[in-house]
Amino acid sequence: MSSTQFDGDIDSFVSYLKSNRGLSANTLKAYRADLTACLHLFELRGVTDLNEITLDDLRSWMAVESRDHARSSMARKTVAVRGFFAWAYEHGLTTTDPAATLMTPSIPSTLPAVLTESQAEQLLDVAEHAVATNQYKDDGGAAAAPGSGKAAGKTADKSADTVNRSEAPARADKRDNARVVAESQRNAAILELLYATGIRVAELVSMDIADIDFSNRTIKVTGKGNKQRVVPFGLPAQRALETWLEQGRPVLARTATDAVKSRAANALFLGARGGRIDQRIARDIVHRAAREAGVPDISPHALRHSAATHMLDGGADLREVQEMLGHSSLKTTQRYTHVSIEQLKNRYGQAFPRA
Repeated sequence: MSSTQFDGDIDSFVSYLKSNRGLSANTLKAYRADLTACLHLFELRGVTDLNEITLDDLRSWMAVESRDHARSSMARKTVAVRGFFAWAYEHGLTTTDPAATLMTPSIPSTLPAVLTESQAEQLLDVAEHAVATNQYKDDGGAAAAPGSGKAAGKTADKSADTVNRSEAPARADKRDNARVVAESQRNAAILELLYATGIRVAELVSMDIADIDFSNRTIKVTGKGNKQRVVPFGLPAQRALETWLEQGRPVLARTATDAVKSRAANALFLGARGGRIDQRIARDIVHRAAREAGVPDISPHALRHSAATHMLDGGADLREVQEMLGHSSLKTTQRYTHVSIEQLKNRYGQAFPRA
């Protein structure tokens, strides 16, 4: 990211947002990048003072940025720039607010992509089957391990060196099998939890073990702006989580270095090297599971959309779904009612003779 002579002002604005608006770390990072890119462009044009920037300059910046960015990205960039100049004016850094009338690009209203209930069921069934299959292979590997009966007697007179060399590959295979089983258990738990609760992928990867209350079958979720909420989950998710915590997690935890282990000591989900899992890996797990299940390719966010839609289809109250998803506005949650209506219309068209 390019630095500018306005970096100090940007830092102050971001600190203000963090203290007064409670925005997430990802949002603050995006705003900082947006502002730095915007002010760097003006700096290249010879601007040395924020007071030199006019509304026409900002419109020119939007025209340049619009060539390479979607409307949704431009809307966020415009909000960041408007907020910055409003803050600068309120704090005496500028004599006017050139962005006060800067219009935010309109974003086309699109219905979120969702799986049908049968597709969601298929996705989770395939993940559960993968756990059973990998466990069976692991048990088979253990049964085939050398060192019993007559075979053991024949090798008893060999040197310790030879025995160690022959057993090393078997031990390595055993460790690899155990890791594969552990990862399949983790993946199944992730898929079950995402679908059962509708939480965001960022919320999932930041969860700690202590955030799970098995007695009440709920999780404590820290969402956008560090707002916390309690979300229930069902029996299938409970079983998958218990299997992961009791069997899979200890296997992956053993692969971590001491430094990584200390940082991830409380993390609910771990990566292959024993550290806290990141969002990229979680997304890959969902995409790969969708391919293996033969359902439409989806992201974790589409699984969130699916959970919300299926809850509404099942008769859940809109306000309850809003609370569960952590939406600050009911308008955001209402998008899922449109999806439910669209699906109802499709089913009607297929089933009703006079549709």
